[in-house]
Amino acid sequence: MPTRLRKTRKFRGSRFHGWGQIGQHRASGHKGGLGRSGMHKHHFIKMLLNDPDHFGHDSTHPPHPYLVKKWISVRDLDDFFAKFGKQEGGKKVVDLAELGYDKLLGGGQTKNAYIIKVERFSASAEEKIKQAGGEVLATA
Repeated sequence: MPTRLRKTRKFRGSRFHGWGQIGQHRASGHKGGLGRSGMHKHHFIKMLLNDPDHFGHDSTHPPHPYLVKKWISVRDLDDFFAKFGKQEGGKKVVDLAELGYDKLLGGGQTKNAYIIKVERFSASAEEKIKQAGGEVLATA
């Protein structure tokens, strides 16, 4: 259809093109803007009720990438060997990584010699296991 035959040609110069008062037949004029506009102005109460965390930013992430979620101390190795340990070639083996433990800590003492498989371990834990005649193997 040619432009000269369109109805809008008749309305050139009029303010609202036959739609009555201000704000009718606009894109998003009747709702106060598109999307999240006006959250600090006329939609402030809507923001407080529906999205109170809209403004601001998240805190920084912790600087250490290795989070130890589950750990065990040297004093607990005897109980763990009784429940989950294995004898391999005459040696007592406890696989802590398989059981879901991240780190071996050096609290307490042990008299038995164990071969411990774990992802991380403290220096005091390694020293106590070696004094008892065992060894710590790092998995990863």
